[in-house]
Amino acid sequence: MAPEGTDHTARPKQARRDLISGAITVAAILMFVGTGSSVLSASLQHYVSGGEAVDQTLVIALLLNVALILFGWRRHTDLRREVEIRAAAEERAQLLAARDPLTGFHNRRSLSEEGAAMFVQADRRQKAMAMLMLDLDHFKTVNDMHGHATGDALLRQVALEIAAVMPSVALTARFGGDEFACAFLFDPAHPNTVERIAERLVSRMAQPFTAEGLQLHISVSIGIARSDFDCPSIDALMRSADIAMYAAKNAGRNRFAWFDLSMERELQARNELEVGLRTAIPRNEIIPYFEQQVDLITGRLHGFEVLARWEHPLRGLIPPDKFIPIAEETGMIADLSLSIMRQAFMAAKDWDHGLTLSVNLSPWQLRDPWLAQKIIKVLTETGFPAERLEIEITETALFENLALAQSIVGSLKNQGIRLSLDDFGTGYSSLAHLRALPFDRLKIDRSFVSSINENAESAAIVTAIARLGESLNLPITAEGIEDSAIEERLRALGCSKGQGYLYGRPLNATSTRRLLAERRLLQSPPARPVAVAEVDPTDEQRKAG
Repeated sequence: MAPEGTDHTARPKQARRDLISGAITVAAILMFVGTGSSVLSASLQHYVSGGEAVDQTLVIALLLNVALILFGWRRHTDLRREVEIRAAAEERAQLLAARDPLTGFHNRRSLSEEGAAMFVQADRRQKAMAMLMLDLDHFKTVNDMHGHATGDALLRQVALEIAAVMPSVALTARFGGDEFACAFLFDPAHPNTVERIAERLVSRMAQPFTAEGLQLHISVSIGIARSDFDCPSIDALMRSADIAMYAAKNAGRNRFAWFDLSMERELQARNELEVGLRTAIPRNEIIPYFEQQVDLITGRLHGFEVLARWEHPLRGLIPPDKFIPIAEETGMIADLSLSIMRQAFMAAKDWDHGLTLSVNLSPWQLRDPWLAQKIIKVLTETGFPAERLEIEITETALFENLALAQSIVGSLKNQGIRLSLDDFGTGYSSLAHLRALPFDRLKIDRSFVSSINENAESAAIVTAIARLGESLNLPITAEGIEDSAIEERLRALGCSKGQGYLYGRPLNATSTRRLLAERRLLQSPPARPVAVAEVDPTDEQRKAG
């Protein structure tokens, strides 16, 4: 296929011109050899010694002959230069097709081709081929905060570190973005050779880098696969290493992981959940469950936290830790959250006016500048009072983009919605942030609450948070209360509200409504006036008779 903008008739025309000029040159040389030398010697003799004059026609032919030779030589020189330029351009094009321009490493296609040859070589030499997939952790933050020039400078430094650690015969590649790959042969009896290389990579990437005058911190997640373990081709080897890399990320990042078949089964299960989730949200298979929140002083039911559960038609009830991360990674969390809110608000419309609903927002949702408007729209459409809604936001989510979070929080507060800082103590809030943002409540993470009576550090953290809340006039909610001893300890510390299995398991809307009916916490529907026309006169006559 010709490059864009190329004249398809230009090359044949150029070839014809080159052929003609070449033929003229050859003819001129033959003519000169045949007659030109005698004419030239006779002309020189005439002008030097005054001999017999040479025919003017022959002299003109000689001059034309020389001119044609010069023309041909010049054309030959031009052609040679053009060939050299074309060869250099083709060499550059081949290099660009096979190499990453930023780092000089192979690209994906080139690694696949070179790796296929190495894969065959490994079998012939009774070696194994190791494939390492590397993905930089937190690189996107560097790009977003400092720009792509800084990101590119960092990638070049990362490439130098990778090249320094890898064996000299290793294949190194960059797939674009922050993903790299390396391949080399090793003795299958000594896989620790591969592990040592991976450990060095993890260690080096955890060290601070300096780029564009900035000190930058990243880490790396590495997946490792070997050709002699269920990898019949280079493509299968690369896929296995990629699966292992994501397993390393899910395990906490800044580490490496060897591929095993259980990872592939987990990936297949995850993909099945993702496919099912895309239809589950519009079908309202993701439903709200309600966990009781109790006043720790009076024991009165204060409200509920809204939780998500997936009522799968084949698998039954799926807990949120199985599908919420998938929804966040795929961008479905916004639709899922709004669907849960809509269902919960509709279910709670006729509950006692004193009961509140707490809804937790995902960090991904706080990246949406229209989030507040979307929540307000759901409130308006369902008729649920804004003052009965409490939005819970985690510390980490809040401070990923503080300016946008402040705008969203401010819009929600202006509508009368209350705000709670969730999982307090696990993030990096400062007193300045707590004073600047209009929170109504702090919520202590369950990891501190559940171990308050066994762990002195947890007890100290809960005590400090309770005192901080008191000094800032922010009431405290404790989650994860599982026994009365924990409840008593929290009550003594001044926590005003609590939730946990001590008060009951989360319930679906039907069971929650039954619970509220037993406690007489449902609004009584207004009596409907009966029109005279609605009374059947024949029925009255039958009763009288």
